[in-house]
Amino acid sequence: MCVTCGCSDDGEVKITNLETDEAEHNHTHTLPDGTVITHSHNQDTHLEASQIHAKIHNTTISLEQDILAKNNLIAAQNRGWFKGRNILALNLMSSPGAGKTTLLTRTINDLKHQLSISVIEGDQETANDAKKIKETGSKVIQINTGTGCHLDASMIDRGLQQLNPPLNSVVMIENVGNLVCPALFDLGEQAKVVILSVTEGEDKPIKYPHIFRASDIMILTKIDLLPYLQFDVKKCIEYAKKVNSKIQIFQVSATTGAGLENWYAWLTVSS
Repeated sequence: MCVTCGCSDDGEVKITNLETDEAEHNHTHTLPDGTVITHSHNQDTHLEASQIHAKIHNTTISLEQDILAKNNLIAAQNRGWFKGRNILALNLMSSPGAGKTTLLTRTINDLKHQLSISVIEGDQETANDAKKIKETGSKVIQINTGTGCHLDASMIDRGLQQLNPPLNSVVMIENVGNLVCPALFDLGEQAKVVILSVTEGEDKPIKYPHIFRASDIMILTKIDLLPYLQFDVKKCIEYAKKVNSKIQIFQVSATTGAGLENWYAWLTVSS
């Protein structure tokens, strides 16, 4: 179980390589001392299930700090791995349905002759989004978190071993749709990008301030729908800047292409 947010008790993480259709299944337990036990279902373990669960539920106040500390250590290793290969890694976060995958596929297709972009897809179940990414010709790995509500640094480490992105490229990490927990877990990315659609309401930045405070970029999507909605763009930007005065904001439509040139310019300069 992720004792930081309470998700993924007895979580099974599956990493699927869309090139080979091979899946790696792992069963993960996190103990109160911060120890992460991962094993496959066809593998004998030294701890019986009852012993593991007894340890899991014997929680302590310092447990959250232990979990995050271990995650941050692996994240630092991931960051060094990216830096050594001159790879720009971005952590894309949003609520479900904000348009992360649509923005990703449009970005990959529009920039395929300028940037090499690989993708790590995070969802609780299915490889639906990864299949959409594969259709663009981009390298992609699907991570299914089971009952988990976010990716963590260890999952990214394992995913990168299969993805094997080229040198001097971009890795887009599409996190599980959630505006809370993904902001807590450093994956080793260079920048966090929070995506907010105009169908969600302009007050999201002050309802979920941590994710906007932690992010370097905010992308306001689906702006082609503004004529049909009561969404106050000015107020939304004001709220975002109130939470994070340094956040950079792009307003885009992945459907019409409006505003994408600014997002693409930032990507090109940063990579």
